[in-house]
Amino acid sequence: MSNPPLKAVTLTHIRYQKGDRLGHFLAWISLVPVFISLGGFVSHFIFRRELQGMFFALGLLISQFVNEFIKKSVQQARPETCALLEMCDSHGWPSSHSQYMFFFATYFNLLTYYKFGVLGRNQMWIVGFVVWPTAILTMYSRVYLGYHTVGQVYAGAALGLVLGVGWFWVVNSLLRNYFPAIEESAFGRMFYVKDTSHIPNVLKFEYENARAARKHVSYKRSD
Repeated sequence: MSNPPLKAVTLTHIRYQKGDRLGHFLAWISLVPVFISLGGFVSHFIFRRELQGMFFALGLLISQFVNEFIKKSVQQARPETCALLEMCDSHGWPSSHSQYMFFFATYFNLLTYYKFGVLGRNQMWIVGFVVWPTAILTMYSRVYLGYHTVGQVYAGAALGLVLGVGWFWVVNSLLRNYFPAIEESAFGRMFYVKDTSHIPNVLKFEYENARAARKHVSYKRSD
């Protein structure tokens, strides 16, 4: 009785040539979307519970559904190196990693520019020197490691950029009007969901309020 063929979980199934230090580095870069999703957004919900962050994550999720729909519709094959990577049973256009990272970089850029997050415009250098280079490196890693062609990563990047801009407009021009209602809903009250996008400097606001609360007996811990 022959054993059925095995299939890897593509979420973390990254291969590189043994002894290739650049390939090893880029393999870790290729995992950045996983770190952002599982580490960044899960931690954000546990510790921050900001509506801007939640809708940011929802946008990334929608973007990935769009990517899967297009891949199954177009069905463009991956490069010939897919045989070595055991990835020939999946489609390559557009690159989901590139789309994810360029959506993330675009949305994060807009959040920072319009001061809707914990960073303000004076921290735009973080976006320019950290976020965008990471997005570009992720795109490059997918070609270098043999998972995608140049056209596939460019298509993913372009789609991620367009969807990032579009979703930011939807959230902050249409959906943000409903944020107060979500805060006051049973869900919002139960999980302490909040919106601080109307506060110019969130870090300063939280810092000053934490110091002020220390002086009030009602805010002191009972233990």
